Amino acid sequence: MELFLLSVVALIVGYVFYGRFVDKSFGTKEERQTPALSMKDDVDYVPMPWYKIFLIQFLNIAGLGPIFGAVAGALWGPKAFLWIVLGSIFAGGVHDYFSGMLSIRNNGASVSEIVGIYLGNGAKQFMRVFSIVLLVLVGTVFMTGPARLLGNLNFLGIQNYQVWLGIILVYYFLATILPVDKVIGKIYPIFGAVLLIMAVGIGSMLVIRGYQIPALGLENIHPRNLPIWPLMFITIACGAISGFHATQSPLMARCVENERYGRKIFYGSMIAEGVIALIWAAAAMSFYNGTEGLAVASSAGGPGAVVYEISIALLGGFGGLLAMLGVIVCPITSGDTAFRSARLVIADFMKSNQTPISKRLLLAIPLFVVGFSLSLIDFNIIWRYFAWSNQTLATIMLWAAAAYLGYSKKNHWIATIPATFMTGVVTTYILQAPEGFKLSTSISYPVGLGAAAIALGVFMYKIKSYSGNKPLEAEA
Repeated sequence: MELFLLSVVALIVGYVFYGRFVDKSFGTKEERQTPALSMKDDVDYVPMPWYKIFLIQFLNIAGLGPIFGAVAGALWGPKAFLWIVLGSIFAGGVHDYFSGMLSIRNNGASVSEIVGIYLGNGAKQFMRVFSIVLLVLVGTVFMTGPARLLGNLNFLGIQNYQVWLGIILVYYFLATILPVDKVIGKIYPIFGAVLLIMAVGIGSMLVIRGYQIPALGLENIHPRNLPIWPLMFITIACGAISGFHATQSPLMARCVENERYGRKIFYGSMIAEGVIALIWAAAAMSFYNGTEGLAVASSAGGPGAVVYEISIALLGGFGGLLAMLGVIVCPITSGDTAFRSARLVIADFMKSNQTPISKRLLLAIPLFVVGFSLSLIDFNIIWRYFAWSNQTLATIMLWAAAAYLGYSKKNHWIATIPATFMTGVVTTYILQAPEGFKLSTSISYPVGLGAAAIALGVFMYKIKSYSGNKPLEAEA
């Protein structure tokens, strides 16, 4: 358990020191007026206190990702801790910080517009399509799962999956078109606090009851001997780095009252998510006395059953209530903001003023028609493609952050190094994955590493030859 506690301390230290270093490298301007104030429209641009934004951002990016991903990643044993800690501090925190702060600097721009500014028009057009597809996939995944679970539980006496799907769709629709402070701003801070309380309770009981974690070693202890590279780095996404976060940060960037809160909100929420992932990875691998026992439990009932069993055992009936709340509410609160983000991405592309509700309806209705159609497809197929797409989006956002820093003559290595690493991860994965090209590791490994080296080389050439005529951010 010492390794677990040391990992938690490392995340906190990383937030204090490296987070401050990243903030300083970016160059926060406290005197600069944020879009929440300069573009206030009481729909999407709504000033809110930083602590409320932090809890909303935390819940937006968390959902089930740091729980289910960490449980699945725990099958590789304590090596998962290393990726969660290093990933959160040096990759995920940087990614989330820049996706939020560059949005603030560019009038609350969505991720596709940010990428376009720093990587060019071709990248912008690609990201417009790519991010919308990802967001609709997320929204679909996170409405079908809870709907099935509510039906299986016969909650409120309703067993019909389609009925629950309809109820969730109605909620999603309202959360997508109503002003951000009417639904999201009121209930999300509460659920964000619940998610934190649940994780702290689980972590505390692990320490109090003396659960033991397998020793950290060099060997691969995954029960199915699945390769660590690149699978672990794709499996543990939200707990280390996730492109979905870049789609959520602009939602809150439009509500931040002062740039000085950026580190607390964007970098801080990623570190908090890393702590959640550490707790659930530790719980999964220690509760079942190692990865073999965890593999059996996961095969029998999936990560949801693992979360429920651990919560009941460690926290009793209250824990079971929190677990069910988390497994049902967390994906719903990620799904609705996914559709809201998709609406804003399309609005940015079409330059559509979203103050009139008629304009919001015009964009939201087609999105939900598509989302409902996708809900009829096998959940597992959608999820497999989401996992790779998610990390690919994160990679592109990191390159955009590196370009901003490079063009600005700032320390670009804080984004360039993780961007290069993630390029290798996503390229290698898609080459060998079942949903990809199904190539052997003898091909995927060298090609993936080669792609990372080429991307780095092209980036360095672009930065070195930069003539100084690229717009860096909107006027203050």
